Amino acid sequence: MFRRKLSALDYHNPAGFNCRDETEFRNFIVWLEDQKIRHYKIEDRGNLRNIHSDDWPKSFEKYMKDVNCPFKMQERQETVDWLLGLAVRLEYGDNADKYKDSTPDGAKNTDNTAKNAEPLINLDVNNPDFKAGVMALANLLQIQRHDDYLVMLKGLPVALEKHILGFDTGDAVLNEAAQILRLLHIEELRELQTKINEAIVAVQAIIADPKTDHRLGKVGR
Repeated sequence: MFRRKLSALDYHNPAGFNCRDETEFRNFIVWLEDQKIRHYKIEDRGNLRNIHSDDWPKSFEKYMKDVNCPFKMQERQETVDWLLGLAVRLEYGDNADKYKDSTPDGAKNTDNTAKNAEPLINLDVNNPDFKAGVMALANLLQIQRHDDYLVMLKGLPVALEKHILGFDTGDAVLNEAAQILRLLHIEELRELQTKINEAIVAVQAIIADPKTDHRLGKVGR
């Protein structure tokens, strides 16, 4: 459930994290505050770090209030998901300049003319598959049709951005962080749908091929 967000935050065990394990959960909260959220000053994290204390639940409840978490302690999965979302937003905000300025290793060796080259120049705009793909995207995103398919293609990123987010926070960094969270959520929903489909197929297979005990059958009276 949390694997993608944990992976995005470089958690050491994203696939095996179990929030129902009390010790693992408390260690996770300490790691999240120390490494990602950093709401408290270092000297104020002592009570939260003391995971073996009987008073730790009270310390964690105070921490939830301090970071404005809308969930209760008993709603553990929801709380973990919310804190992970907060950590992703903060992580992206802290490193926004680094992410924006980062370039692939191969791109560092390209000259200025390559950097200024039109990225769509090599496309075959007369290819039927290309036209069909652009038209399908245009219909999906409900953008205005144009006789020039290349013009339509160039308009897709703006339409896609509005379609993905659906709202504007007024802050470019928050917008991109919200997009990341939404894409992660969509991917998790796709995984859930796949599992549901697999379960339906398995049930249908059982129904379609029942195991009959012929010893119980009778013919006539």
